[in-house]
Amino acid sequence: MTETEAAQPKGGRTAQLSHTGLRHGWTTGACATAATTAAYTALLTGDFPDPVTITLPKGQTPAFALAAEELGGGRAMAAVVKDAGDDPDVTHGALIRSTVRLLPPGSGVVFRAGPGVGTVTRPGLPLAVGEPAVNPVPRQLMREHVAEVAARHGGTGDVEVEISVDHGEEIARSTWNPRLGILGGLSILGTTGIVVPYSCSAWIDSIRRGVDVARAAGRTHVAGCTGSTSEKVAVAVHGLPEDALLDMGDFAGAVLKYIRRHPVDRLTVAGGFAKLSKLAAGHLDLHSARSQVDKGFLAELARRGGADSGLAAAVAAANTGLDALQQCAARGVPLGDLVAAAARDEALAVLRGAPVAVDVICIDRAGTIVGRADPCGPRGS
Repeated sequence: MTETEAAQPKGGRTAQLSHTGLRHGWTTGACATAATTAAYTALLTGDFPDPVTITLPKGQTPAFALAAEELGGGRAMAAVVKDAGDDPDVTHGALIRSTVRLLPPGSGVVFRAGPGVGTVTRPGLPLAVGEPAVNPVPRQLMREHVAEVAARHGGTGDVEVEISVDHGEEIARSTWNPRLGILGGLSILGTTGIVVPYSCSAWIDSIRRGVDVARAAGRTHVAGCTGSTSEKVAVAVHGLPEDALLDMGDFAGAVLKYIRRHPVDRLTVAGGFAKLSKLAAGHLDLHSARSQVDKGFLAELARRGGADSGLAAAVAAANTGLDALQQCAARGVPLGDLVAAAARDEALAVLRGAPVAVDVICIDRAGTIVGRADPCGPRGS
């Protein structure tokens, strides 16, 4: 890289995160993976690595100090204190434990909910009813690290992994878990392993900087994404460069209002179905503490899409937005497309005639596109 290149302003998600000036933290999923890696290593070798280093989905390699360790009786337990950085996360400081036991060859990795980790009791979540509330990405991350430890130390990789959180059931009362039917404790979460700290003013300022950098680079098409998964989808669909990506997070209104004053030819809004259903219903702040999925609104959209009264009633009573989406998909009602179109219309209303065409992409937790709305607006096609 030349000195001139190094001096150029950088855009995209990485620059935005850096611009906030806030300290990142680690998700419960990353902490559980670190604890699992240390415990399984000790079970095979007799020694706990401390600190223990793991590799996150985007290649970062953080090291975690162990807060507790136990070995004996055919089991090993390691624990990590969660550091949420500067984010006001209710799980900051929680002690996350992983207890690993050997299983017969061919068993694979079996997850159990220990004390303080919830169990799924209702449909509509990315885990089956009865499963411990350890989300799919942390599960995959732990499986990968178990396999690496097994290959390094001569294990089979067949283990039971029990995740627990000290005082997790009490902490969970401050989350949405009880309303979602996740009972007995917290969920083990995270798609990147990194907790992104949210200061509203700092984050909104970083969004504005991202738009400025994109415009200065001559970008005519930018994407506002609610997270890293939707960002990947926007890149795959539209081939956008990094400096055309805006880490919108929950601040849809900040993106739309700033682009209204500083227009680009085209804006793609990409995000999870549930979050974008909030935008569709008129919410510009998509954070769970400040807006909720309106299942009555989803039921009305479903009716417009051909749902009968029974299906509409089921949507209105659904456990989650994903539950509503799945019920409609099973009956041939394109609720994802309907939400995308309504979100696009709301975005255009906020833009107030600014010369910007808007398209919307809704995804599920796995990154599968479940709804789309084609570009529409003064420069739409």
